[in-house]
Amino acid sequence: MHPVRSLARLLLPVACPCGELDVRWCARCAALLAGSPVRVERDAPRLDRLDGVPPVPVWALAPYAGPVRDVVVHWKDRGRADLDRLLAPALRGAAAQLGPVLSPALGGAPVAVVPVPSTAAARRARSRDPVSVLARTVAGGLHDAGVRARVVPALARRSSGRDQVGLGARARGRNLAGAVRMTRHGSRTLGQRSACILVDDVLTTGATLAAVERALEQDGHDVLGATVLAATPSPAAASDPVGRPLSAVGEILVKT
Repeated sequence: MHPVRSLARLLLPVACPCGELDVRWCARCAALLAGSPVRVERDAPRLDRLDGVPPVPVWALAPYAGPVRDVVVHWKDRGRADLDRLLAPALRGAAAQLGPVLSPALGGAPVAVVPVPSTAAARRARSRDPVSVLARTVAGGLHDAGVRARVVPALARRSSGRDQVGLGARARGRNLAGAVRMTRHGSRTLGQRSACILVDDVLTTGATLAAVERALEQDGHDVLGATVLAATPSPAAASDPVGRPLSAVGEILVKT
């Protein structure tokens, strides 16, 4: 190894979030994010609208547990923006696989890729908006699949809401009640009625996605589904963490 590089690694050690030294991310962690996206909304109790409409379909790359959780936490909250280069290609490939699933519902129309908004405090603490990176990645993957997609940061969090980290299921729901709003720019950009795909980093209880879905639908837009990096598995799913198959196209058509 070059002496300068050796000295740099002594002063600033490189390690995968899982703890493996001398690599930014290890082959094992990369492999956990390399599979096809799976349906995970059944494990998010707060996605249920309780009005007879099925929960919005959600696709995830992996369960939010073990090394995947370490990767996401380091990427989002511990300054590891270099992990964009691990997560973005994985999510772009997953979004490309979703293209044929979404196309029947779109009928050739474009889709708006809407990032779930963070609080202003979270953006300041992180010095960036990681979910916007994911939204651009998803739009790129859909474009790869022949779907016309554009990123539309249409939503904002009201100042009264706090970050969701550390809150339980009921507290998340209360915290987000009325906490998401359409921006004037978002309303103008989306127009009268747009088909939307939501993007977030992690699906936990589903309270955040449900609040975003309501905000868009109240403005007249259709939410076809959501994509996330990872989803918290329910206790019942612990022995079968792979979720539902990608090819459940019919249920997305019911949503529209």
